[in-house]
Parts: sequence; structure tokens; C-alpha cells
Amino acid sequence: MKKKAWMITACFLTILLCFTFLFKEGIIWDYFGINVSLPFTKTIDIPSTLSDSDQNSNGIPDQLDIVYTARKEVEQRTPYKSVYYDGGYPPDTEGVCTDVVWRGLLGAAINLKELMDQDIAENTGLYPRVGDSPDPNIDFRRVPNQAVFFERYAESLTTEVKKGDRQNLGQWQPGDIVVFLGGDFDHVGIVSNKRTKDGIPYIIHNTYPFASEIKLTSFKSPITGHFRWKF
Repeated sequence: MKKKAWMITACFLTILLCFTFLFKEGIIWDYFGINVSLPFTKTIDIPSTLSDSDQNSNGIPDQLDIVYTARKEVEQRTPYKSVYYDGGYPPDTEGVCTDVVWRGLLGAAINLKELMDQDIAENTGLYPRVGDSPDPNIDFRRVPNQAVFFERYAESLTTEVKKGDRQNLGQWQPGDIVVFLGGDFDHVGIVSNKRTKDGIPYIIHNTYPFASEIKLTSFKSPITGHFRWKF
């Protein structure tokens, strides 16, 4: 009887383990900072292509400054909390997906709020999530508004992710911004400098319950924008 119970338990745990590997390409493991690849995955090396730009003169390329700053959200597991804040900025201990983006860019001395506030004030009609009059306390934290701003001022790149295609995967570089519109909910994140064994990049983002670093292909909403800041 004990042997039968042990076998049932072992089978259940094996099935559960397989499920966690296969569900959205291991997203459950990603949430806990454990990066896994399926057995027999072919290795594809994708080199990082980094700009020489170093706006804050810290000896680190700006693209990596963006990644390293955004990753702090993952390291502290910043809880997802969507609230309106006077002054616009949430506390460092909470935030949403758009906060990962402006915080990351600020690590490279790029003040996204300041830039967006100015452009929204001058071109209000272009921004879909602005009311009758601009509100600097929230407008820069709306995904559709960030998407419009990056379309106007950043380099637009491919929105396709082709597994096994070295040339395509090489177009996804650290510090890039990826936007998801039209799915279950609007979302945005920053491309990491980490990749899977087969070259798929990770993205740094924040959605409930907290900030995490997951495979780009784990997020099933359509990719509608892929941008790189013009350093």
C-alpha cells in the first residue's frame, strides 16, 4: 500500500514538474529567477550589439545601464500596484510595467517623464490616453502613451521573434523596449541582456504579483512595438 502511494506521489510530482517546464515556456520558473531550458535545446549564440553612448559617464554603455537599473525591480520584487500619485512618481517600493521603463531609462540619464510631458503638452491629440487636458501625474505612465512617444522619437525595429533565426534574434538587443497592445491588457517591458540557450531574449517587466524577468516568447499578447533609444 505504501509502495503504491509512493508511486502515485512520484507520478504526480513528475507530471507537475513537466507542467512547470512546459507552461508558457517555463514562466513559473522565470518568476522565481530560475532560468531553465528544455533538454536537447540547440545552442544559438547571439552577440550583444551595444552603442558607445555613456551619457552618465559611468563607464557602462547606456543600453546596459537601462538593463541594470530595470533589473533592480526584479531583484527587490517590486510589487505591482496601480495607483495615481501626486507628482507622478510612485514610491521605489511599488509600481507597474511603465515604471520599469522610465526607471530603466533614468539609469542612462534619460528623463522619460520630462520628455513625454513636454511632447504631450505640445501634441496632445497624438496621445490616446490623455484626457481633455494633459495630466503630468499619470500620462507618462500609460502604455499607449509611451508607445506613441517611442514611435516618434526612438528607432522602430522588428516585432517578430523567430526561433532559431540568428539574424532575427540579433535584432533584439539589451535595453530595447517592447510594447504589447491589444491583448488581454496593454503591457511594456525592457529587453534584458540575458538569453535562453537558443537565443531567445528575456524581458524585464512588472505585472501582478511583482516584477520579474521572463522569456520574451512566454508573453502571449501580440508584440506591437519594438524600439531602441537613439543614443
